[in-house]
Amino acid sequence: MIPRAASVCLFFAALAYGADAVTAHPPAGKLQGRLEGQVRVFKGIPYAMPPVGAARWKPPIAMPRWTGVRNAAEFGPACHQPQAKLSNIYARDPMPMSEDCLTLNIWTPANARRAPVFLWIHGGSLTGGSSREEMYNGARLAERGLVVVSVNYRLGVLGWLAHPELSAESADGVSGNYGLLDQIEALRWVRRNIGAFGGDAGNVTLAGESAGALSILYLMASPAAQGLFSKAIAESAYMITTPELKTGRFGLPSAEESGTRLAAALHATNLAALRAMDGAELSAKAPAAGFGPWGAIDGHVLKRQLVDVFDRGEQARVPLLAGFNSGEIRSLRSLAPPAPADAAVYEGAIREHYADLASEFLRLYPATNLEESILATTRDALYGWTAQRLARKHTALGVPAFLYFFDHGYPATDSAGLHAFHASELPFVFGTFDGTPQNWPKIPPTPVETGLSDAMMSYWSTFARTGRPAAAKQPGWPQFNAAGAYLSFTDAPHAAEHLLPGMYELNEQVVCRRRAEGLTPWNWNAGLWSPKLPAQTAECQ
Repeated sequence: MIPRAASVCLFFAALAYGADAVTAHPPAGKLQGRLEGQVRVFKGIPYAMPPVGAARWKPPIAMPRWTGVRNAAEFGPACHQPQAKLSNIYARDPMPMSEDCLTLNIWTPANARRAPVFLWIHGGSLTGGSSREEMYNGARLAERGLVVVSVNYRLGVLGWLAHPELSAESADGVSGNYGLLDQIEALRWVRRNIGAFGGDAGNVTLAGESAGALSILYLMASPAAQGLFSKAIAESAYMITTPELKTGRFGLPSAEESGTRLAAALHATNLAALRAMDGAELSAKAPAAGFGPWGAIDGHVLKRQLVDVFDRGEQARVPLLAGFNSGEIRSLRSLAPPAPADAAVYEGAIREHYADLASEFLRLYPATNLEESILATTRDALYGWTAQRLARKHTALGVPAFLYFFDHGYPATDSAGLHAFHASELPFVFGTFDGTPQNWPKIPPTPVETGLSDAMMSYWSTFARTGRPAAAKQPGWPQFNAAGAYLSFTDAPHAAEHLLPGMYELNEQVVCRRRAEGLTPWNWNAGLWSPKLPAQTAECQ
């Protein structure tokens, strides 16, 4: 029974919201949200205490139970981040931002009972983005029976700074990874509370794209996240070199050294001076000073390099759906070098950089179409190799893995040279054609587009429900196997085998040699930007 005082609060809240008011009573505290069609929506729910003041750069603290009824009708502010240039294809209008940003949002079917949970982690290079983005509206997936949760986590310098003074004040002697710890705390909140929204805490699928998918890999690798989810979806993930907390390796400074350099660039003489700086100012100045937000291999939250975790079979052994887009780099051209003057210059550079692997490289990425070969080189080194590696390593453990290749374009993308660009699958996954950013090529609501979206939402939803993607009246999605089975999304889904033959083997050999030498990172420096490849070693046969 609801206490009289709470009943009065709910009565007046219902008057203010009208007939669309809905309530939830999780252990965290009572919430007032909205009914939108047949979906209950609760926004801006705090899952951790505000990480401000002395709590800046500390692990998140679980939010205590609140009293009364909390308004959950509006999104919480985004975490601090630099303002994006509005000419960027991904940029949106300015949004409210704060350090007090550790909130999540829930879309749940009105009659949900032990429904599968789909927890979305947004992308944005660990520097930008927010769970409030319209493209991530979970209503359409909720209409398919999922409880959808989207999460904010600390970004940029506020989420990923490591520093010797921070490590010294930590009981575990570590620092950095605060954004990752936020994601883990959100998972713990879901474990404790999602049942009150009709969700099944024992059936949680983690999903993310780009930096959100990198976060999925971090969570699959982190001992602290084990047991908090039962499936994983990684869209355009990248298994990059990760800085180690205290030791420079693979050509990277240690994470603590990067933090020390940043403090010096900001003229902050100690940790207290950094904590005294305004959060918005820090977020704006850190990238300009050369700070890049990444996880840190600290032996605690992240025990070892992602490649090593998956080689050793230490990742979470949960069903996995992973893939990438054919045009990843078409909207991320700063990640690829410009084309050289002519084919001869290109071939000469590749033979110099890739030595005994040059002939195979030029077979896969020939000089006959320099621009396309350069775009494909970076795409495969970052995203294609990662997706196949995830599927292969999981399959080797006997854990189901499902690979996809998104190769769909429509008039606005193809006329702009953006066929199947990075993140272009997202409006199809969420069914949010009307929620894309202002410069995004507009998706026409034709039968082809809506049919493809319907199929993708079905595949993603059934995977979250059962661990096996399926869609009515669509091809079966084969489990990844020795033949390299995958599902391709063009104008419609179709099953195929042996995606981009030779691509994985070449990039795996390159990465193996760089790991063995230990002097250069992998993935960011492919093709014309590659340093000279180390010679083959016995471990890279």
